[in-house]
Amino acid sequence: MKKALKIAGSVLAWILLIFALLITIMVFTSDKNNGVPSLFGRMPMTVESASMEPTFKEGDLIISKEIDDINDLKVDDVISFWTNEIVEGQNVVNTHRIVEIKDDNGTKAFVTKGDNNENNDSYLVYPSKIVGKWTGTRLGGVGKILKFLKTKTGFLVCILIPMAIFFLFELFKLIMVIVQMKQPAKLTENDEEEIKKRAIEEYLAEQQKLKENQPQQDPPQQTQQQTSTDNAE
Repeated sequence: MKKALKIAGSVLAWILLIFALLITIMVFTSDKNNGVPSLFGRMPMTVESASMEPTFKEGDLIISKEIDDINDLKVDDVISFWTNEIVEGQNVVNTHRIVEIKDDNGTKAFVTKGDNNENNDSYLVYPSKIVGKWTGTRLGGVGKILKFLKTKTGFLVCILIPMAIFFLFELFKLIMVIVQMKQPAKLTENDEEEIKKRAIEEYLAEQQKLKENQPQQDPPQQTQQQTSTDNAE
């Protein structure tokens, strides 16, 4: 039971470590990409408004992917793109649906609209502004967690501190293993019984060998005393 709990604890610790590393990568990549995290060509983003309800809701986590060929986009695709809005020093990314594709002086441009909005967006979206295409993946409410993890407090409490505890725990286990290797091995009760049993068997075998090698002696001869009777008259 203790061994199973120990294994389960180790597995859980490694899962948390991998999760922490993924979040760390996303946080650093988002800083380099104007606030948009990227992981293996996938971009997890938090929905900040209700403009796309009921497709996805505010606080959801959606996944967009990089676009290899802009010509593959078509009407009804949902795309993430940069807007001209700036919030807290960063450009704002919208994720809306393509409702029309236009040719603007030889350049492809997209007309977009939020599913929950009455009117189309007031600007055209050009290929250079497109971040990615929504994959259809939506995790309800998880976006709030990701948004918190990207803050300094969330990163410290949920990432740095657990990682520090994990490494300290692994260091403690390594030290204990080294200490145990230097100490003489402790015998269990079964081991002690087995050693006693072997010692007795070896002793009896040695006694048997000595008995077999001992020279045999002739048995003592019995003498009969003969009595002589005098018939002297």
